[in-house]
Amino acid sequence: MHFLKTTEKKRTLMLSILAMFSLVTMAQDQLASVAPIDKRMRAIDSVSIAKMLEKETLGDPASSLYPEWNNKYTTNYGVEMPKEYKIDLRAFHFPCESRRVTSSYGYRRSFRRKHYGTDIKVYVGDTIRSAFSGKIRIVANQGRRKGYGKYVVIRHHNGLETVYGHLSKQLVVEDQEVKAGEPIGLGGNTGRSTGSHLHFETRFLGQFIDPEKLFDFTAQDVLADYYLFSSVGRSRLLTSEESKQLPDNKVLASVGGPTFEADKAAQSKKFQEERRESLRAQVHKVRKGESLSVIARKRGTTVKRLCQLNNITTKTVLRVGQILKC
Repeated sequence: MHFLKTTEKKRTLMLSILAMFSLVTMAQDQLASVAPIDKRMRAIDSVSIAKMLEKETLGDPASSLYPEWNNKYTTNYGVEMPKEYKIDLRAFHFPCESRRVTSSYGYRRSFRRKHYGTDIKVYVGDTIRSAFSGKIRIVANQGRRKGYGKYVVIRHHNGLETVYGHLSKQLVVEDQEVKAGEPIGLGGNTGRSTGSHLHFETRFLGQFIDPEKLFDFTAQDVLADYYLFSSVGRSRLLTSEESKQLPDNKVLASVGGPTFEADKAAQSKKFQEERRESLRAQVHKVRKGESLSVIARKRGTTVKRLCQLNNITTKTVLRVGQILKC
């Protein structure tokens, strides 16, 4: 009898141990089943951010040329100028219907200052269009009696930036991508202007280029397929055949500085890392309890700006883990 009781106790003890082991194993199995999901969610977040960063890089025209993207300075780059750079003009669209030039590029004796663009006669309300495809960098107003008045600056994929001044109305917002010929504003007489007209500028890395050296305003067309910009004073037009005889914009000598790499794939690793960090700082992962106003305060921006960047409205319900551009 004593032997049977001892055996029964051992059996009960063994069953208890087995039960405990089964519970631990089951818990580990449950944790193991959850862990991959967590890792997968983290991977999805990483992929989302990576895709967003890649889109931002691709959406920043001529990012290999310009050191940064900002919506503040009309021209403030501080970069080494390439000795030569081939600018593709083939996708040009004339910015307005009018062909009449009222004031050309150059020194104005009557105003005792240089005029950095070409003035084209337009009337208030005339449609103004983007000269090339690109991205809106600045939409601003310099006031009634100062400079450009209401103006737009666009950075294009070919490396040029164009400026459209004295508008009566801007039809675009900053960081918006536009196609060549897409309406960006309406003609006007704002700013320092003596009559309704379009002030049209072309620049390369902040350096002014006479628009009439690139475009035929009477024919509303380009003067050649390419323009070879030279920082040593030998800029000239190029035909397609002449362009083929020159190397693509990959590695060109820089004036007074190190080798200038204009091709994105040839950028230094350090430049790419710095750019990646800069772009990463421009995204926000939504946390529990955060609203658009809370995120705007944290990121030093506005709810309106967040809505514009992410194509959402103030009524959009945010999801925990959602990635927002800031």
